[in-house]
Amino acid sequence: MRSRLRSVAAAAAFCLLAPVAAAGCSAGASQDDKVVRVYSGRHYGSETAFDRFGKETGIKVQYLFGSDADLRERLKTEGDDTLADVYLTVDVANLALAANSDLLRPLETPKLDEAIPAAYRDSQDRWIGLAIRARSIIYNPDKVNPSDLSTYAALGDQKWRGRICLRNSTATYTQSLVASLIAHEGYDGAKKIVQSWVANRPNFINSDKEIVLTVGAGGCDVAIVNHYYLVQELTKNPNLKVKMFWADQAGRGSHVNLSGAGVTKFADDPELAQRFIEWLATDGQQIFISTSQEFPANPTVQPTAETKALGEFKADEIEAAKIGDLNADSIRLMDEVGYK
Repeated sequence: MRSRLRSVAAAAAFCLLAPVAAAGCSAGASQDDKVVRVYSGRHYGSETAFDRFGKETGIKVQYLFGSDADLRERLKTEGDDTLADVYLTVDVANLALAANSDLLRPLETPKLDEAIPAAYRDSQDRWIGLAIRARSIIYNPDKVNPSDLSTYAALGDQKWRGRICLRNSTATYTQSLVASLIAHEGYDGAKKIVQSWVANRPNFINSDKEIVLTVGAGGCDVAIVNHYYLVQELTKNPNLKVKMFWADQAGRGSHVNLSGAGVTKFADDPELAQRFIEWLATDGQQIFISTSQEFPANPTVQPTAETKALGEFKADEIEAAKIGDLNADSIRLMDEVGYK
């Protein structure tokens, strides 16, 4: 049986890889220390939660930040030599890709089953959702009457021609939104919707933050973004001329996605990794979501006051795993209609 990451040298190597060393890296962790090592594609102040976990449990957290895709490729390349115990990522598509690439092992914890609703868990228990991000419509109140807004599909109306900002097709956020349309409307129905967006000559910007600022500056009248980007910018500038509109409230509800995590297939201590994920879903859920302004996946935890200020909304209740499974179809659809 392999020793815990095989040596102190291996632990040191992990710390050297990390752009910011977490608890345990600065002084070095001995072989007898309890350490959980995380490959994280989720930023937004995650290190604050990692530090709190270490203080509350005495278990050190070392982490490597990177893009979701790069970290997933690192796991594939490293195989059973990986230094990572946990893969933490944003967007259900990334979770599904990791699971379907056989990079994650099943979670075996009733505590997670109790804390997180089934819609936010993988059907095979390979990953768990930890925070919710709603992707809906924003608008400039000086240019748009909210009574003119309704659904995602309605943004294909010609009255929005030349007035829309959208995220590029390479963004997993966009891919998952389109995947949700496929799940509800079928491939042909979703294709018709996305074609109507493209026909309205949108301004493609590959940054939700920049989209929010562009709408506030009058560069676009309406757009689709993840809610927390708006919250973050309003926190900096309460006078920003951007408001949230919750889409599809008369129908299925606004599209939601996840940040989530799984235990890596070759984790040295799966039980310790599961304990870390359990903490993020329970005792650490409030601090985990407060640094990002996401909604909690645990229904017993409240959003921050800043996030609550966006107003209550009806969320699409489709199982997140279905969205992840349709990622490839989503990419193909956007390519077919010329979505940049």
